[in-house]
Amino acid sequence: MRRALYLAALTLSVAQTQAATILIRGATVHTMSHAGVLKDTDILIRDGRVAELGSHLGVPAEAEVIEAHGRPVTPGLFGGAARLGIEEIGLEPTVDDYALKLGSMRPEFDVTGAFDPDSVLLGVARLGGVTFVQLVPSAEAGGKAGPGGTIIAGQGAVVRLDGSVAPARALFIEMGGAANALSGGSRAAQLMLLEQAITEVRTPKLLLANDARLLTPAGRQVLAQYLAGHGRVVFDVDRASDIRQVIAFAERAQVRAVIGGGVEAWRLGAQLAAADIPVLLDPLADLPESFDSVGATLENAARLERAGVKIAFSFAEPEAHNVRKLRQGAGIAVAHGLPWEAALGALTRNPAEIFGVADRNGSIERGRPADLVLWSADPLEVTALADEVFIQGTRQSMRSRQTELRDRYLPKLRAHSAR
Repeated sequence: MRRALYLAALTLSVAQTQAATILIRGATVHTMSHAGVLKDTDILIRDGRVAELGSHLGVPAEAEVIEAHGRPVTPGLFGGAARLGIEEIGLEPTVDDYALKLGSMRPEFDVTGAFDPDSVLLGVARLGGVTFVQLVPSAEAGGKAGPGGTIIAGQGAVVRLDGSVAPARALFIEMGGAANALSGGSRAAQLMLLEQAITEVRTPKLLLANDARLLTPAGRQVLAQYLAGHGRVVFDVDRASDIRQVIAFAERAQVRAVIGGGVEAWRLGAQLAAADIPVLLDPLADLPESFDSVGATLENAARLERAGVKIAFSFAEPEAHNVRKLRQGAGIAVAHGLPWEAALGALTRNPAEIFGVADRNGSIERGRPADLVLWSADPLEVTALADEVFIQGTRQSMRSRQTELRDRYLPKLRAHSAR
């Protein structure tokens, strides 16, 4: 009975929160739009959207007022290409739904169908100011590329941490030395397999009757959509020579490519900028963990930004548990030469534009859904906290399973230690 009453009260609270009109007063608003940074600015949220944005706004009778006192407000943060909601804990494989192990090339595989909007990890990430992530499938089983997967890992959608799913999809392809086990032992075979897959889609008559097919009919339909420019194709690749091959392949195939990882992308900044290929990079990649990343440097982001490449941040290992720490990596990129506003853009506007959700995420503008965070201090400082989080205009609970466990057990531990 107590649990039923709690759930009923929670449902009522959520409904009231959704209907609320809220005025955030006196904030420093980083709009990530042409308006730039607006000091001492009010934000009126009504019906889920930014209804007004300006100084000394009138207070509607029904509005709840949040005094910002100059604290920064930013768009909600991007949590990277992540497994949030499709991975719970690594020791329990029944809730790890990110990898396909059928051993055949299946671009139609879409991990979005396994997304759990009730995952306890979503609440933890929201407390860190994260409001949207790009779901990413993996060709790796147990952390290592093996014969159970293929270089085309599959598709994923952008999901928001209120549990909603965006219609846009991205296709993920694993390349480079780490994917050799998926392509017969050679990175040269990766391009060969991709070229054959494109032939099956565009010019199937060139194949002989007894030629082995890589794709199912459904897979050909899905790949045809990406070859027609509908959706991004993310190539997970680090070595400069492999990135050069991806740039050439993307031009031949006419796909909207993104470099994922890109540890040595800084070596090809001019070429990537000319090809209009963004890079989804790990701001913490600094050590040569393999021969594919000998040129690793914490200045990767700064060098690419100076070259005119659109960058966004994402951990190299798709995360589920620590996506909220990505902003700390952005702060480290600032310490190594990336302008502060560019670092914030790599966590907000840029990934929203790259993955096709810029109409609802990544910026604060009048008329747009209110996807924003009120911070205690500079959000790229490790000691700053998210004080308030709004997703699509709904004020989010600032509690998670972690805070519930803390409040339940910390007083008992303190009492026990005081004895």
